[in-house]
Amino acid sequence: MTEMIFVAPGMNVNCQYYRDVLLSQQMLPAIKRVTRARDTIQLLHQTTPDFFGPDLWSTDSPDLNPVDYNIWGVVHQRVYKCRVSNVDELKQRVVKVWDDLQQTVIDSAVSQCRQRLRACVRAQGRHFEHLL
Repeated sequence: MTEMIFVAPGMNVNCQYYRDVLLSQQMLPAIKRVTRARDTIQLLHQTTPDFFGPDLWSTDSPDLNPVDYNIWGVVHQRVYKCRVSNVDELKQRVVKVWDDLQQTVIDSAVSQCRQRLRACVRAQGRHFEHLL
């Protein structure tokens, strides 16, 4: 799993903040800590027939991103089982739930990708939830 990156409450995440702080200072160093990503992607292409790499990921559609259409819903449900008292407690819960997320939850979300992609194509890129 990847690490969680939080934005301070009230922070305006515009393109400059995203580029200079989130991407440059936090996300890119985290990505670099993931060793040999290109070799891993190449291996997955060769050994896993259902694997589709970053070149096929939709850049701006939450309906096609497993984290957006499935996993965050699971995380949200588990985080808010009980009332949250403050931001620090919320962060702790999010990290704990994320770290404890079972592989089966991720596998289930990923297994829906092809079906969702086909529905998106049938809908010519428009709303397609009703086709699932």
